[in-house]
Amino acid sequence: MTDPTAQDATAQDAAVQDVAAAQPDEEVIALAGRLFDAARTGDAALLAAYLDAGTPADLTNDRGDTLLMLAAYHGHAAAVTALLERGAEADRANDRGQTPLAGAVFKGATEVVEALLAHGADPLAGAPSALDAARMFGRDELVARLTRA
Repeated sequence: MTDPTAQDATAQDAAVQDVAAAQPDEEVIALAGRLFDAARTGDAALLAAYLDAGTPADLTNDRGDTLLMLAAYHGHAAAVTALLERGAEADRANDRGQTPLAGAVFKGATEVVEALLAHGADPLAGAPSALDAARMFGRDELVARLTRA
């Protein structure tokens, strides 16, 4: 017969471990911050190194922005390509329904638009879609490009 208090203690220990595992420590949070900064500044080499070491390609911040969204929005084609080549989801929308392609269109980042399209980004994904954003902001050259995609 097993001791019920020992079972309770084991269950409590497991619950404490689950809670601890679910709450990232300060080092993990700091690392994530550095990766989001690398995406914003276009540090493709740093992003590639961490993704190659096992960092999730679709790591998101508290607003649902992925590393790809931040790199695309800030106009960094090399970082966008590095992320896409390592499995980042081209059409993953943030919490506001915006996709990396729509962000790049909004900013007029033509090289980023081309990189995303080359990796299968859908001009009609998201709300507003990249095509809608191009029309809304009068980016006629991007409207033409997105309708050919």
